[in-house]
Amino acid sequence: MTTTSRPKLAIEVGNYLRGNLAAVVDYVQLAERLGVDAVWSAEAWSQDAATILAYLAARTERIALGSGIFQISTRAPSMTAMTAMSLNVLSGGRFRLGLGVSGPQVVEGLHGVAYDKPLTRLRETVEICRLAMRGEKLEYAGRTLTLPRPGGEGKALRLDHEPAEIPIYLATLGPNALRYTGEAADGWLGTSFSPARAGAHFDHIREGARAAGRDLSEIDLEVAVRVDIGEDVEGMIEGRKQAVAFNLGAMGSATTNFYNDAFRRAGYAEDARAVQALWIAGKRREAAARVPDALVTEFAAIGTADMVRARLADYRDAGVTTLKLGLDMARAPAERMALLEQVADMVAGLD
Repeated sequence: MTTTSRPKLAIEVGNYLRGNLAAVVDYVQLAERLGVDAVWSAEAWSQDAATILAYLAARTERIALGSGIFQISTRAPSMTAMTAMSLNVLSGGRFRLGLGVSGPQVVEGLHGVAYDKPLTRLRETVEICRLAMRGEKLEYAGRTLTLPRPGGEGKALRLDHEPAEIPIYLATLGPNALRYTGEAADGWLGTSFSPARAGAHFDHIREGARAAGRDLSEIDLEVAVRVDIGEDVEGMIEGRKQAVAFNLGAMGSATTNFYNDAFRRAGYAEDARAVQALWIAGKRREAAARVPDALVTEFAAIGTADMVRARLADYRDAGVTTLKLGLDMARAPAERMALLEQVADMVAGLD
């Protein structure tokens, strides 16, 4: 897939309380001035994704605010919809609902909820949220979710909100989940993505879209891309290997790791298995050393300014419609803001 359209830009704020909250607000406000399309708030085992978005809604005017992502197993779908509609009101209609299934280590270990039929639960959560957003009573009979609770004293209720059109973005990686994204979502929040191997994700999304009578162009294909610019290219690559090893070995259990699976489908099965085995064995340093350079360079935009500019063009040409920039939140605020301006200029020059 090839496009000549310049991709939009998005940023993310995760673990924001580890740094200076005022600096985070400055960063988001700069992004708004630069014309960045959206800011996404992450949620893992630190801060929740909603609270910072309510805060940012009061400190910004135009930039879209997205949950990137709400974990579907940690909230009842009605609460997810209620939170989404509340944030949409607070932000003047700027909210985007990003949803994902997370993984068994977080869902079962942190929240004590069975990681059972995650894709079915995702589908049913989306359907219930859309009922709520249309202003309908929440009456639903699914395989994992039923409203009202059978045999109880409850009745179907309608949320006390005006109906709202809130875009739903799905963070998916497995083939079936990607097909469902193409079938039902307004946008895709992608990770573990290489422009050279875009078909590993886009082919499944396209297949789902066609099955639902849709076109891939109807979906915002938003891809997370780590960006780092400098002259010490080798040092930057080495500096990223620990994070890649963490994704391959720790972002899931030994049997369920969607990130590891995605790298395998992209052609790095042997490397992904080897790194995961070392990490699970407690050999963290060896796991990072086992990460080949290509697992960093193919899935990010790292290098000199010319290298990064060319790499951003690769994402555009692969069909990515929005680049969600991963700029190191550990950088000094002034450095991070300067890098955001530099990347924004690069992307503006891709036309």
